[in-house]
Amino acid sequence: GYGLIRISSTLNPHPPNLMFPIIILALWGILMTSSICLRQTDLKALIAYSSVSHMGLVAAAIIVQTPWGLTGAMTLMVAHGLTSSALFALANTNYERTHTRTLLLVRGLQLAFPLMSTWWLLTNLTNMAMPPTINLLGELFIISTLFNWSTPTIIITGMGTLITATYSLYMFLMTQRGSISTQFQLLPPTHTREHLNLTLHLLPLGLLIMKPALVSGLFT
Repeated sequence: GYGLIRISSTLNPHPPNLMFPIIILALWGILMTSSICLRQTDLKALIAYSSVSHMGLVAAAIIVQTPWGLTGAMTLMVAHGLTSSALFALANTNYERTHTRTLLLVRGLQLAFPLMSTWWLLTNLTNMAMPPTINLLGELFIISTLFNWSTPTIIITGMGTLITATYSLYMFLMTQRGSISTQFQLLPPTHTREHLNLTLHLLPLGLLIMKPALVSGLFT
């Protein structure tokens, strides 16, 4: 994202024949990677494709080269950097105990780790940009920018937002709800360091909404 910001500024003003195909590819990538998340069976692959989907929004906003677009891109990059890292940390805590990343095998962990299930819920809500998270602010800036650039983009960004919410809930339900497998009855407990790690991810996300200028680049 940083590289795109530095390079795209050298091409301003953009020739329309250069800007249009790149934005269309970025928007198409949002739908494709979000759809891939809906059929993933590997937990870490699902989180990785989720990051690619969000970066499609960032790339499209940067290429438009408007103040709102750059503000939204910077905000979403910081927000999703913390969110995606927290999701990978949660996936690792599951893997260390179950030794599998397959969603169909790891179910019902809420019964074994209720506090960790709370972290899963908060992180997935952040991933789908629920208010009052900083993720929502970034996505609103980007969606408004793209809508101002071309009205039909609201269809693609709207579908991308809907699919993001769907696979985030799918990830939470598949890992936390249901009946736990008999092979996972004796699981080691969670550690304080794991909860501290997740606190240091989600606490900044909650505090940044009080002063979003720290990450958005709007200091006036």
